[in-house]
Amino acid sequence: MSLRIKEVLKEKGYTIQSLSEVMGVNRVSLTNSINGNPTVETLEKIASTIGVDISELFISDGIMGIIRAKGITYEINSIEDLKKILAEIESVK
Repeated sequence: MSLRIKEVLKEKGYTIQSLSEVMGVNRVSLTNSINGNPTVETLEKIASTIGVDISELFISDGIMGIIRAKGITYEINSIEDLKKILAEIESVK
């Protein structure tokens, strides 16, 4: 999965500069993190600051979600995930 942080920032009316100011972090460090491999903690802070779910910061292959079936929560990020989860759900009696 790829990140779409810059696109979401633009949609929400933020620049990296304004986001860094609100988050209280150095703009260059935030830019390097966004362009590199941000930690989950950084992604959570960004999502919280701009008011989105962390999943919105990612590009999926067309499917993303969470299913709760038979008391188990499953995360779906691809068609393959969905196929595996369906097979598992069907096998649980």
